Amino acid sequence: MTAPLLSIRDLAVQYRTRRGTVDAVRGVSFDVEAGTVTALVGESGSGKSTVAQSVIGLLAANGHVAAGSIELNERTDGLTQLVGLSEKRWRHLRGRCIALIPQDPGNSLNPVTTIGSSVSEALRIHGWHDARKIQARVIDLLDRVGIDDPELRARQHPHELSGGMRQRVLIAAALALEPELIIADEPTSALDVTVQRTVLDLLDTLREESGTGILFITHDLAVAADRSHEIVVMRGGQVQEKGATADVLAAPAADYTRTLLADAPSLASVVERTPPVVDAAARPLVEVTGLRQEFRRAGRDPLVAVDDVSFTIARGTTHALVGESGSGKTTTGRSIAGFNRPTAGSIRVADAEVTALRGSRARRAFHRSTQLVYQNPYASLDLRQSIAAILAEPLRNYGLGGRAERQERVAHHLELVSLAPEIAARHPRELSGGQRQRVAIARALIVEPELVVLDEAVSALDVTVQAQILRLLARLQSELGLTYVFISHDLAVVRQIADTVSVLQRGRQVEHGTARAVFDAPQHPYTQQLLAAIPGASLRGGRPATGTDATDHTGQSPVQKEEVPA
Repeated sequence: MTAPLLSIRDLAVQYRTRRGTVDAVRGVSFDVEAGTVTALVGESGSGKSTVAQSVIGLLAANGHVAAGSIELNERTDGLTQLVGLSEKRWRHLRGRCIALIPQDPGNSLNPVTTIGSSVSEALRIHGWHDARKIQARVIDLLDRVGIDDPELRARQHPHELSGGMRQRVLIAAALALEPELIIADEPTSALDVTVQRTVLDLLDTLREESGTGILFITHDLAVAADRSHEIVVMRGGQVQEKGATADVLAAPAADYTRTLLADAPSLASVVERTPPVVDAAARPLVEVTGLRQEFRRAGRDPLVAVDDVSFTIARGTTHALVGESGSGKTTTGRSIAGFNRPTAGSIRVADAEVTALRGSRARRAFHRSTQLVYQNPYASLDLRQSIAAILAEPLRNYGLGGRAERQERVAHHLELVSLAPEIAARHPRELSGGQRQRVAIARALIVEPELVVLDEAVSALDVTVQAQILRLLARLQSELGLTYVFISHDLAVVRQIADTVSVLQRGRQVEHGTARAVFDAPQHPYTQQLLAAIPGASLRGGRPATGTDATDHTGQSPVQKEEVPA
């Protein structure tokens, strides 16, 4: 039998910190075969990215492989032991034999370098000198990954491309020298479901054409179910279980794997949300009528971000705004929260006409009743302040209570969002992502608003933390009578929390109704497309999709098609 493309045995990785040595990875073993996908699954801090960095020799300066082996079976040089490899040898391997597709194209592409230069970097490093050949190869790569007008795009900079196109550029750069192994580190976690599916389809096609092995790092079991042949589930730096994806996900042996499956919104059994009792005669808390939002652009026609959007939200209910990036959902949410002045239309929240607010007193009163929770709590919390100071700041700004009362309200709201009292003395950098998001929610609630706008508030969280936050939001709504505007591109999450839904496409509302109606009988092709792109469809149907035993997103079996994405 031939050796696997990648073989990891008893890998242990340590980091040196001020508090001592941290064992980040312990006793990890698994293989990646040529032409297949092995998914490395787990929450943040599980050690999966540390394993990937060890494989490509890019551990942080304070990290080192303490034990174990990592062997690469090269086409030309045979088995190569990667642990302890010299930097000169690594320069020979990276790009040519092993390539990395990083998670965030916004941070991974040089903003002052053209797309063509970024894609051709590996070619130049590995001895390509003919400018014409390099240019031709770059154009071919961009075309291969499905980028339109590759000659133009090669001359552009990252900010001129969409998120999905930037991710394709990273894939093109990774493929430049046709490596034998690609490490894809959360390559689609920041993408909309439709763009995500396109990118994953692309990786599958390239894998089938070239026989490249893929180590796919993800926290999304639904994606792993659809796209991988083998799966390795990690927690706390150790492997919980591993094996054929179909076998592991059909009958997980580890409690942790069962928890991940239960918490993944796109895999969970649909439990119809019980709508709150609404007084039909009562006026809705939120009324949006004919909303239009334009943004001026120097020397160009205004950009129409939202065009003729209308809906109402009953008190104590959740209305979701869904759609891809650029659909206008965040602009609509910010307009409702009073951060945009609409070009036309009306927004009424309770008795306040948001579009006609004048004077600081009126705006302050409105912002106390309507709060906004951002997607990234790390960016929206003051890193220099303690959690207690962060939560007390809105109370001071609105002149609510004396010092003792503010301390009591801070303690109460920490308890409200299920955070321990000692959290008050910590700073944001000392908290996990889920804890920071709870702090952001507590800060929004501490001034006792009627309406909370949640802008992708759970999209950056691991599935277990995401599930905890969704349960928290449901509990707070029930206890406090809150009304939510929930902005998301993830329809699986929306189904769990929303009572009513507006589907936005390119600034226009293409569908609107109860969550049950929109999900069970979508009328618009765009809504149908979004629903079809939710990963994990085959597993939800009771049959994991892996390799040639899969059913792809078109519903065709391997018998009906010559090539089926794994």
